[in-house]
Parts: sequence; C-alpha cells; structure tokens
Amino acid sequence: MENPDNKTQVVLLACGSFNPITNMHLRLFELAKDYLHETGKYNVIKGIISPVGDAYKKKSLISANHRVTMAKLATESSDWVQVDDWESSQNEWLETLKVLRYHHQKLASSNPANSLQNAVPLIKPGRKRKQEANRYIPVKKNQLSPETKGVPQLKLLCGADMLESFGIPNLWKLEDITEIVANHGLICITRAGNNAQKFIYESDTLWQHKNNIHLVEEWITNDISSTKIRRALRRGQSVRYLVPDAVRAYIEKHNLYSPESEDRNAEVILAPLQKYARGCKQEQTL
Repeated sequence: MENPDNKTQVVLLACGSFNPITNMHLRLFELAKDYLHETGKYNVIKGIISPVGDAYKKKSLISANHRVTMAKLATESSDWVQVDDWESSQNEWLETLKVLRYHHQKLASSNPANSLQNAVPLIKPGRKRKQEANRYIPVKKNQLSPETKGVPQLKLLCGADMLESFGIPNLWKLEDITEIVANHGLICITRAGNNAQKFIYESDTLWQHKNNIHLVEEWITNDISSTKIRRALRRGQSVRYLVPDAVRAYIEKHNLYSPESEDRNAEVILAPLQKYARGCKQEQTL
C-alpha cells in the first residue's frame, strides 16, 4: 500500500451560487477526488463549498442564509466535504481569487510550521470592531506562497461553464485568472463533447498554465442544474432524487422558489460587471 504522506495533499474549493445545491454539485467533488487519487500523486483531504454572497446580485439569487443552510444539509452525510460561510457573510462581493487567498491563509494558519502570527483582521484600523469570529481579509498577492511548506494545495473545483466564463468580457480580471491557474490550479469537470480543451488552447493565459488545469470527464451524463431545479419548482414539479432529500424538504418548508424569487435582481447588473466595466471607463478617461 502506498503511503499517502508521500503524496501532495489537496483541498478542493468550489465557489458558486448553489441556488439551490444539487446532487450534481456534490458529484463534482467525488469525481475530482477519484481523478486526483488515480494519478497516484495526490491525496484529497478536504472539500469546501463556498456559496457566494447576496452582493453578487445574480438574477434569481435567493438569500445566502437559505443557500448556506441547504448546502450544510446536503453535506451532513459527507465525511470530507463541508460548507464555509465566510464568503457569503461579507457585505461586498468578493472576487474568487480573494476567496482562494483567504482559504489558503486559513490552511497555513492551522499548520504549526507556518502559523501566521500577523493574520490581517477583517476590520481595518480606526473602524468600529464588529463581533465576528475568525474573520480575516484574504492575503494579498505574494503575501503567502502557495508552496508554503506543509500546507495542502488549494485547487479551485469547477464545471466547464465556469472555465469558459473566463472569456466573458468584464466578468474576470486577467491578472486574477493568471494567479488562479498559476498559483492554485483548476480541477474542471467536463462532459462528453465539451470544448473545454479547445477553450484552453485558444487562451494564451490558460495554455501557458495548462499543466495546472486538470480536465475530468464525466462519462455518466448528468444534466442537473440549479436553473432547471428552480424551473421545475416554479411549475410545481417534483425534484426528488435531483437534490438531497433534506434540501428538498427545506425548500418545500420555506417555499423558496417562485416566479417572484426568479425575478429577484432582474434589473440589477451583476457585481463583477459593474465593478470591472466601471474600472474600464475610468481607465479610458485617464
């Protein structure tokens, strides 16, 4: 038997709306874990689900409190995937890279050999302190090296749709994409016939770091999506066996998805599009 201590330890982080969380979201973690273990190089020790905050302003996005609760219900039976509400509890929308930096800092802080004595508090000096436990600002670029001794590698787990969203104007900053793929890496779950490999080939940035992007093909086709779940719920149709039973019961108890909830944020521009488009205009006026 191989000694897992000789392998690179990995923590998988999945960011997204989880509106609601589905069986397919959970399946991504299992697929990624199997793939990494089969390489013989990695030992996956933990999975983290990080629901986005309300400030993301995505259309039909219900309250983060509900989405976090459903995610926790969905992972109750898992012995390695857990939910983290740090991102969802922030008042402002946070870029995915900042969430990665935060969790990497947290992993390093929990390692005695790399304890961060000067972890940066979320509250800036001079501001009134809020009574929040374990709140830190994600470390800045190069403040903490992803190769810190003894700290597991933190990789972003996603579907092909997130990978391809890198190409949407003003949705991601190029420097963020570069740091994500160069310093952390991607585990991207694709489906048969998907063009993820072609998308990587056509991007100079992704191609440069292609060895740090792992494409995992899902051969057991599964077309479950949160959008389709919400549509079925609006129409009074069953979603049993598409989401965990505890999640289905919670949705029914709180009557979470309706035509009214689907129209939430309908007239609001997505937070990153607002931020980056505004930045581009400012640059143009300089």
